[in-house]
Amino acid sequence: MSNHPIAKSIVNKSNVNINTKDILEYKEISGMGVKVKYKEDEIFAGNAKLLDSENIKYYKCNEIGAIVYVARNKKYLGAIVISDIIKEDSKEAIESIDKTGIKNVYMLTGDNKEVAQNVGEKVGIQNIYSNLLPQEKVEKMKEIKEKYGTIVAVGDGINDSPLLALADVGISIGNTGSDLAIESSDMVIMDGKLSNIANAIKTAKKTKRIVMQNIYFSIGIKVIVLALGAMGISTMWEAVFADVGVTFITVLNSLRIFRK
Repeated sequence: MSNHPIAKSIVNKSNVNINTKDILEYKEISGMGVKVKYKEDEIFAGNAKLLDSENIKYYKCNEIGAIVYVARNKKYLGAIVISDIIKEDSKEAIESIDKTGIKNVYMLTGDNKEVAQNVGEKVGIQNIYSNLLPQEKVEKMKEIKEKYGTIVAVGDGINDSPLLALADVGISIGNTGSDLAIESSDMVIMDGKLSNIANAIKTAKKTKRIVMQNIYFSIGIKVIVLALGAMGISTMWEAVFADVGVTFITVLNSLRIFRK
């Protein structure tokens, strides 16, 4: 009944037919897991915080991956370990972003410290905050925003949507992102390639540079022609150039945006 990617992966792998009529109660606890009343049993599935909140004693799993602890009637049954697959171009994307001049890249994740550190080392991210609940992610995001000012956030999950909305520019992943994340973002990477983030930054910088060139050029020419006109030097031809000619030149200059 959960839409969380980890929950879906467990259900797809289990191949067990469950009669939903036997599920009497279902509660999804944000950032922790799920609590279910199934027939006569009360079942818990989630991270360590969920079991701690229910005062359930358990053995800590030290495997690398996302850990889903399972308990029935307050008795610990075991754990399921799920390892994320890192996107092939993740490391390349971080390196490309660094080359654009963005030096401060952070990872905000609800995964445990070991998983977060392992992923961070593989992709080249040093600033890592792990074991975060959705509201804690927002708090960290606000701290980062206060420290640096303008920020870009990238995410694809339901829990990422508040971060995408809070960021100056929110980027979601089209092929794997949730509908809520896509709706909350300003930009969507449809092919799922993280390396396109750097391309988008380069395109934005180039566009801004060309726009500023056009503004300075058009205003500068008009000021010069007005000054010459006030002194009685400029003619009708200079006035036509300052209007139509400048417009034509700025349009041609704008076409440079389409060049790679």
